Amino acid sequence: MKKSIVALSAIAAMSMSAFGAKLTHNDLQAQIEALKAQLSALESKINEQKIVTAQPAADTEKRLAKIEKKLNKNSKKINKVKAHDAGDNIKWNVDFRTSVDNLTYKHASGKESENDALMTNRLWLGMKFKADENSSFYGTLSYLKAFGDTANHSQSNTNPGYADFDWLTNENALDNTLNVKEAYWLYTNDSFLGNNDISWTASVGRRPSTDGLGINFSADQQRKSPLSHTVNVEFDGASARFNLDKVTGVEGMWFKFCAGRGLTNAKPRFQNDGADYANDDSKNPDIDMAGFIFVPYDNGQYSVHMNYARAWNLIGFSGSAIQGYQAAYGAYAAAPSATTAYNLSAATPAFNDVGDMDLATVMFKAEGLGNGISDFLDNTTVFASYAMSKTRPNSVGMLGTTDSKQGDSFWLGINMPDGFTDDGRFGIEWNKGSKYWRSMTYGEDTMAGSKIATRGTAWEVYYHKSLTKALSASLSYTQIDYDYTGSNSFFGAEGTPNDLSLINGTNAALYGDPVKEATNIMGYIRYRY
Repeated sequence: MKKSIVALSAIAAMSMSAFGAKLTHNDLQAQIEALKAQLSALESKINEQKIVTAQPAADTEKRLAKIEKKLNKNSKKINKVKAHDAGDNIKWNVDFRTSVDNLTYKHASGKESENDALMTNRLWLGMKFKADENSSFYGTLSYLKAFGDTANHSQSNTNPGYADFDWLTNENALDNTLNVKEAYWLYTNDSFLGNNDISWTASVGRRPSTDGLGINFSADQQRKSPLSHTVNVEFDGASARFNLDKVTGVEGMWFKFCAGRGLTNAKPRFQNDGADYANDDSKNPDIDMAGFIFVPYDNGQYSVHMNYARAWNLIGFSGSAIQGYQAAYGAYAAAPSATTAYNLSAATPAFNDVGDMDLATVMFKAEGLGNGISDFLDNTTVFASYAMSKTRPNSVGMLGTTDSKQGDSFWLGINMPDGFTDDGRFGIEWNKGSKYWRSMTYGEDTMAGSKIATRGTAWEVYYHKSLTKALSASLSYTQIDYDYTGSNSFFGAEGTPNDLSLINGTNAALYGDPVKEATNIMGYIRYRY
């Protein structure tokens, strides 16, 4: 079109110049005829261009019509797929860890027990489904298994012992069985009984009750529900949390009520008298626990965390049963034989209801030291925790006595950047437990036993480093020096805190030759996505 306009302009200029000059009639007539010819040619070109531009437009409209039909068909198919899969869209995540542990135990007799390379695979399959704006489901399937078969060809590795106890099913190396570690629903609401200043949650199921605040740093985990200084075991129960910061004006304040059951004495299915699942009065009564978690202040950097709980009808062994077992062990240690081995096996005690116990914790945590002093301090986390246990024994006795005893534990930790990489983290932790300290923990934190439960002193040094978006590595060293026996026991006479400084090679067999010192060196590669 631009070329046509230029041509018309030129013709117009030529015709104007023709009228301004002295021309003969024949010259003027010749120029007019030439101008007519040019106009005719120009008109033909313009018409041709219109035809050319009109043709693609028509083709484009046809193509768009076809595409639109295809889109309508695909839209109908997509809607059918969405309708079909509306109830089947659980989101999964994977946490797979392969670790190697070097374990060394020094006994009171001077004997050493060790394993240079305990290799394990741990798999967590996490799931989440949000059915509506207020309610969600969370679950975790888990297995933890040592490499290979066991020496007695029982991969579960549970006989003898209590490795498959319900409180720690997924924290012990068993077999290839996939267990339910967590399964619970969570309800959330921004208003409680019409009060828009209180948001709240409620939850029931197999609780997220391991890897709580404290142990989550060395475990390289997002914290879960409890304060792990007193409770770090699996259990079934319920919770309800209320955020109180808007009501009180105190930043970050919240309160959570928790309750659960750790043991049921219901009879199994197919009883001879037909009383399936009725209470069995010949067994230990139900073990229940209830308490609360209270955060009086949390501004995102500095926070205070508190909890209190009471557990009823805890299990343990009587003093006479423990004395009989220790006597059988002493006889076997002095003269190993088939007879003494049989007597030792026959002396395995049975559980009793030994009483109740109170647990309490208060922890201070700082995520960042100061404000803008340095990048290192801004990314350093420190915590200090104090915990208390108090027994309430019945006539059977708890921890070797029928008197109520209080135990105390202190826990300090620092988690900081390594200073030479972008994401490496270095940590140091220290634990100190008194004579009668007793936590609800059973070796979830180290393969050598629970450092949190230590009646004595424990140190841990660890390093975490990301390798790729999904892979990470860790190396840790844990040293536990016991002052008293019974740190990793249940709650009866087996938990008697005998002074280890008085137990030696001469009398060690009388006490079952307890461990005085344990070390655990662990390295792992972990895939999380």
